[in-house]
Parts: sequence; C-alpha cells; structure tokens
Amino acid sequence: MTIQQNVDLFPYNTFGIQATAKYFTTIKSVEEAKSLFASEIFKKEKYFILGGGSNLLLTKDFDGLVIKVEIYGKEIVREDDSTVTLRVGAGENWHAFVMYCVDRNYGGIENLSLIPGTVGAAPMQNIGAYGVEIKKNILGVEAVEISTGDVRYFDNESCKFGYRESIFKQELKDKFLISSVTFQLTKKDHQFNVSYGAIDETLKQLGAKNLSLKAISDAVIYIRSNKLPDPTRIGNAGSFFKNPSIQADLMDFIKKDFPSLPSYPSTNGLVKIPAAWLIEQCGWKGKTFDNIGVHQHQALVLVNYGGGKGEKIWELAMKIKESVKEKFNITLQAEVNVI
Repeated sequence: MTIQQNVDLFPYNTFGIQATAKYFTTIKSVEEAKSLFASEIFKKEKYFILGGGSNLLLTKDFDGLVIKVEIYGKEIVREDDSTVTLRVGAGENWHAFVMYCVDRNYGGIENLSLIPGTVGAAPMQNIGAYGVEIKKNILGVEAVEISTGDVRYFDNESCKFGYRESIFKQELKDKFLISSVTFQLTKKDHQFNVSYGAIDETLKQLGAKNLSLKAISDAVIYIRSNKLPDPTRIGNAGSFFKNPSIQADLMDFIKKDFPSLPSYPSTNGLVKIPAAWLIEQCGWKGKTFDNIGVHQHQALVLVNYGGGKGEKIWELAMKIKESVKEKFNITLQAEVNVI
C-alpha cells in the first residue's frame, strides 16, 4: 500500500472535474484496509472512499486522503440446479459483472446493465433501473469498520434498503468500507422484468424473437446508450436527482394545472413523480451555461462539456432545485455525492 501526494482526481470521476487530492491511496484487500485504518496518516487526515467515481461531484480540491477501493475477485459460494450465490469484490466494475452473469445465464440483474460504477457502490445506494432494484438479489454485504478494523457482515435486512438508500448512506455513513457483496441469482426459471414500457418496445425494435437475459440486457444497453450521455465523451454522473415521492393530494393539486403529470405508486401511500419531468417543465432541459448544462435528451442529467467547474455544476443544481420547489412545491434531493 502506497500513499501518494497531490494526485489529480480527473481520471477518477466521470464528471471530468479537475481537482487534486492532498493524499491518495488504493486498497486491494481487507488486510490493506485494516492496515490503513490503523495508520497515523489516516488518523490525522480527513478522508473519503472512492469507488468508480460515477456518483460524485467534486466542487474543490480535497484537503485529505482519498481511498480508492480496488478489491477484486468473484467467487461461487453456493450453487444448485436453480440458483447460484456469488461473492464479488467491491472494486469490480458493475457493468462488467452484469455481463459476466448474463454470459453465464445467471439471472436477476440484467435490467441493471450499463450502470456505471463499482460493485461496492451497488448496495450503498441500492441501484435500480427499468423496474429492478439490486436489493432483490443481495444476500449480504461484507464491510470493514473504519474505527476498529473489524469485519462485519450485513444481511439483506440489516442493510435497510430503500429507494436509492441503505444503512451505509444513513446511520453508518462514513463508518464502514464495503469490501464485498454477496448476490443470489437464478440459473433457470428466470423472472424476466419488462414492466418498464421502453424495454418491451425496444425488444421488438431489435427483433428479439425469444425473451432471454441477453435480449433484455441488450435492450437496456440500447435504451441507455441512446438516452444518456456516455461519460467518456461528455462528463456526467448519470441521474443527478432522485425521483421524489409525494402525497397523493399534492399530486392531485398539481394535476389541475398539469394533467399530463406522470406518476407511479410508491411506498407508504405516496406517489413517485419523475424528477426529469419536473425539471423539464421548469424549462431546464437542453440549457447550456458556458461549458456546463442540462442534457438535451435527459433533463435529469447535468453535464460537463469540458473544463467545467464542480462548484458551477452545483450552483446550477441548486437553481434547478429552487425552480422546481417554486413551481410545484416539491423539494428535489441530489442523488450524487457532493464533495
């Protein structure tokens, strides 16, 4: 384990923001994590833990220690005729892992194809897309307690998964480093999820004759590739805001002026509203401000066209949030982590 100084973070965030870390190190094993947490430099410096950098907005240089998780490996823990249980290192690339599963006919996460980031970030925010949330396939999470170096296993219930939420973003935020995630996937009798309308349409468009894990994955990749900007070409962190859940009476009130308001059932009697629709109604879609802006095809994605400053993107996000609050009395919450 080597600790570097004054490291450029540009290659480590998909927003493509120029920022510098005072100190930078990589963790390749649980043992290295324990060693780092016991070190003097860790005890005296502030820190943040970095995965794939795809859910991160850097607004300034980081005057502390950046810890990049590079714990790799995939291991079959259990297997029978119907299911397979896999333990996967937190540093593994998420999309590559999905493709690994699709290629082996392991079902359950094919709808989550092409989501950027790492396996360790998946339970952190309970990633979801196209009718599927990862909590359905997570058996548990192994994590190292930062204050003690102890390794703890959280079963599914202990993770307290919610919409883009988990215990690791709430009560235990910054208290654990996720080292591996254990998934249970199907080997046969797959439950194909094409409830998201665009998937069914895209399957027909792509000429898929039979429903399969690969067909669904291909459809999701096609949709995401055409709808969302490629972060290797245009800096972004995917969806910037969460879709808000509101009271039904507020939805009814809004529909008086906006009858086309889309909505979906949520939990606890609430109704989920697409944040992209709210932002678009406020006139932000496709707006550019020098070298930053709101993507022309997806209002939920803020973009850096090159050389943009993180603080300017955050200022734009706050203006969007204020306009949605003023127009609809709905408060948007950022999905992206802001440093």
